Amino acid sequence: MGFFGFGKKNIEVNVSVKWLRLNNAADLDQLIQKESFEKPVMLFKHSIRCSISSMALSRLENYWDIDEEVLQPVYLDLINYRELSNKIAADLDVMHQSPQVLIVKNGKCTYQASHNQIDVAAIKQNL
Repeated sequence: MGFFGFGKKNIEVNVSVKWLRLNNAADLDQLIQKESFEKPVMLFKHSIRCSISSMALSRLENYWDIDEEVLQPVYLDLINYRELSNKIAADLDVMHQSPQVLIVKNGKCTYQASHNQIDVAAIKQNL
C-alpha cells in the first residue's frame, strides 16, 4: 500500500455523501435564498488539480455520517466553474479558498473552513 492509500488497486470506495453538484448561478441562488432557510447547506469547493483538496474530499467522504435531512452537501468543481466560486465569495462575503467548506443557514455563511481544517466533526458542531 502506498502513502495516503495511493497505489492501492481494486479498492472499493463507499461514498456516503449524497452530493448535489453545483454548476450554475440559478441553482446557487436557490440554495442560498431558499433552501438554506429550510435546512443548512454545506458548499464544498474542490480543486480537481490540488492534492490537498483531494485529501480533504476523501476525508469528508470517508468519515461522513450526516443525514441529508439535516444538511444538504453541495459539491463545486471550481476549476470548471470558477465563476460560481467567485459568486459564492461575493454573495456570502467570504474570502475564496480551495479547498473550502462553507455552511449556509438562512442565507448567510455561518461557518467556514479550508485545507486541513475541513473535518466532519467540526461541520457537525456548527450545524
